[in-house]
Amino acid sequence: MTDSAPLAKALEDLKNGYVLIVGDAMLDRFVYGDVVRISPEAPIPVFSTDHETSMLGGAGNVARSAAALGVEVCFVSVTGDDGAGKDLDGLMAKLDRTEFSLIVEAGRKTSIKTRYIASGQQMMRADDETVAPLTPGARQKLLAAAMAGMKAGGVLVLSDYGKGVLDEGLGLELIQAARSRGMAVVADPQGVDYSRYAGASLITPNRKELADATGMAVDSEDAIIKAGAYLIENHGIDAVLATRSADGMTLIKSAQEFTHFPAHALEVFDVSGAGDTVAAALAAALSANLGEEQAVNLANLAAGIVVGKVGTAVAYGSEILDAFHSEHAAPSHGKIKSLGAALDTAQKWRAQGDTLGFAGGCFDLLHPGHLSLIGQAKNACDRLVIGLNSDASTGRLKGNGRPVQGEGTRAQVLAAMEAIDMVVIFGEDTPEDLIAALKPDVLVKGADYQLDELPEAKIVEAYGGRILLAKLEDGFSTTSTIARINGAAD
Repeated sequence: MTDSAPLAKALEDLKNGYVLIVGDAMLDRFVYGDVVRISPEAPIPVFSTDHETSMLGGAGNVARSAAALGVEVCFVSVTGDDGAGKDLDGLMAKLDRTEFSLIVEAGRKTSIKTRYIASGQQMMRADDETVAPLTPGARQKLLAAAMAGMKAGGVLVLSDYGKGVLDEGLGLELIQAARSRGMAVVADPQGVDYSRYAGASLITPNRKELADATGMAVDSEDAIIKAGAYLIENHGIDAVLATRSADGMTLIKSAQEFTHFPAHALEVFDVSGAGDTVAAALAAALSANLGEEQAVNLANLAAGIVVGKVGTAVAYGSEILDAFHSEHAAPSHGKIKSLGAALDTAQKWRAQGDTLGFAGGCFDLLHPGHLSLIGQAKNACDRLVIGLNSDASTGRLKGNGRPVQGEGTRAQVLAAMEAIDMVVIFGEDTPEDLIAALKPDVLVKGADYQLDELPEAKIVEAYGGRILLAKLEDGFSTTSTIARINGAAD
């Protein structure tokens, strides 16, 4: 099947879904820097810190992944009364269509996982957390919040990272309550005792987790099917989705009923959070009444996108459609990004040491002047992003009858050019907001501009970027070309 229409409709339908997520929230911190020498005190590298970022991790990343797909989200978890807990609260508040309840338990540490990264490689991870069941008071509050968040027709996700939130039968209690209300339950499991997920609709172990939980071999497709069937028969689970990294996924309903899904990853950069993405996409799709196999296909595409990004990343609906196009249509489709997807891609490029360049415009009826600007821009950076004025903003800037070609067509033409690495359509008259978000190392404009005339120049200079005024090719203009055409027609 190469028609993208069914996938596009499925992605649109996700906005009608509802997902309740309960589990172990954590804060993922990424500290970036350089290693240039070995310590004189011991044979260990000296890490020189440059900057750091914080993201939602664990069950929080499941919520972030579901929100990125446009589904309505309710999130319930527990934090400590500490700075990391407050950081989690702030990050949750930024998610679209998301309600959340973070129960604060005195004396508990909010889980923090800090990764140290140099030259695009993770050098070490440091964990600071409490691993223990909830106190009776916190347990009661969490259970009440989760029960309040249950809606018939929605999907419950149990995101178990083994930190204690779902211990002492709480997960089972939630499964029984959800199923009695007509909710499907997706469990992202942890540990070896899968009786804690008895009655779940679908569990999503990876290959190692499947082996640990069953004590069985998982070195072949047949062995994986047998191990999955064992869990189904022994724990009353409806289905098992075994994730197998580069070998794809296998949906198992019994020893005789199974479906294999090949992997979609074009590049594996970081596997952090891939399991979260699978759980979120499955739940989002099932809650929007998509079929089970369609839900797995969606999750499989989303996971393939996430492992090509840096850190605990998410997949957006536009990226999933792009990934489909990249496999079944022109490869250039994958270059056209939404802003959220563009920010993730830019982060990956920077982690690889690439410099980012930016040029903006309407690019209506490409001519040699455009090609010269694009060529000069590409020569000034490793990765070139084109900010493309939407149809509405082009009409405001250029007048009636413009653009001649719609934004989709203009974006596809630009994306087909080897020199261009990414195209982002923006609706404002100028790309100031886009530039402020992407923070390109180099902003390229035509030499007919003066720096004091460019509002975006101040933005670039403020964060230390540079501005290149490109030499113009005389005699080329889309406006004059259209005028000549109209004159000939008269």
